[in-house]
Amino acid sequence: MTGHSMTAEPAGPAGRAPGGSRLSPRKRQRISRAVQYVVLAAAVVAVALLVNWQGLALNFAKMDVAVKAFPEVFTVALRNTIIYTVGGFVFGSIGGLLLALMRLSSVRPYRWIAVVYIEIFRGLPALLIFLFILFLPLALPGFWLPGGTYGLGILGLTIVSSAYMAETLRAGLQAVPKGQMEAARSLGMSHARAMISVIIPQAIRIVIPPTTNQFVALLKDSSLVLFLGVSGEYVELTKFGNDLASETANATPIMVVGLTYLLVTIPLGYLASRLERRQAKGR
Repeated sequence: MTGHSMTAEPAGPAGRAPGGSRLSPRKRQRISRAVQYVVLAAAVVAVALLVNWQGLALNFAKMDVAVKAFPEVFTVALRNTIIYTVGGFVFGSIGGLLLALMRLSSVRPYRWIAVVYIEIFRGLPALLIFLFILFLPLALPGFWLPGGTYGLGILGLTIVSSAYMAETLRAGLQAVPKGQMEAARSLGMSHARAMISVIIPQAIRIVIPPTTNQFVALLKDSSLVLFLGVSGEYVELTKFGNDLASETANATPIMVVGLTYLLVTIPLGYLASRLERRQAKGR
């Protein structure tokens, strides 16, 4: 036995074995990702084994029932959905712009009116707004709108969209540099002319991406028109699918309607994303 005392080899840093090498962050990330993929694959397999595919196909993908939805799902239901949505979007944009200008006005009563309207109709569920419209003839005898059923559906969507569009357009107006107004006024334009010719066009270009998303949201809200008791030539997609599902005692028409919505909303959502990316690059 020598005079030198034997000592244990000191432990390395945490996570490193004696004499070994510590895993690099990239390797740890790869291992973590591999574990996540395995867990996800296991979950998918488990769901696939648990689902009653035969029953699912029988209730949601019955081809002879799906055929009954055509061509009316496009020529009537989708057409009406687009009419309601476009009408509500156009009038909602006009109302929203007016409310946005009132919200930014130096006249206090205008600001108060705009704030009250926006807060109320952004806070209420859209369903309640359509139910209010349904009972309008009781509160206002002789109440009438051009377009009949179309007019009532568009009115409901206009009330909903104008409150949201007001805030979107207000943000767009405030995003326009103040120097633009000053430059327009220095050229001899009145305040109103400068707003119409210079500020509002720039604000609209700024808010195109979020307004595209608003259109998609409004398209889905058009399903609430069914609470107005629409029928026949005025039905929109959800009402059409619900009626046909009740008639056939099968949920396949609901799936057809859902896919029809996706045919419209997915391209619009992609368009909105591209517009947002393009706008971000231009900044």
